[in-house]
Amino acid sequence: MNEPGSLDYNAQNHKKKVKTMETRNLKAIAAFSQDKGVLDTMEKRKRVKKDLLKTKNYTLALISLNVDQEIPVRPEPYDVCFYVVDGAGAFTVGDEQVELSSGELVYAPANVPRGIKSKEPLILLGIQGPH
Repeated sequence: MNEPGSLDYNAQNHKKKVKTMETRNLKAIAAFSQDKGVLDTMEKRKRVKKDLLKTKNYTLALISLNVDQEIPVRPEPYDVCFYVVDGAGAFTVGDEQVELSSGELVYAPANVPRGIKSKEPLILLGIQGPH
């Protein structure tokens, strides 16, 4: 039976059967794409993003970028907080840019343009508002 407190739980369509206390090592499950440079299509961005947990209130997504890969600046219709699990990169939110590394986070509100450029292999946990 699917459990609301577990990873890979999808409250909308109950697809996966997992244990309530399933744990994950985010560095171990990161999957990097071999695409180069700007990930300018939805297909390329899907290769670097994996939804870990989706509920009606939020989504947890794992994003893995190789050196110099970039998710271009664009607005998204949901809030997100990016937590850097490993690596370093430049984050753009609106007109501001900040460089972050392991253990740091940044918040990007809905509909404000945002983007990411990796400086080294970058593993992020995205905590996204409902969408």
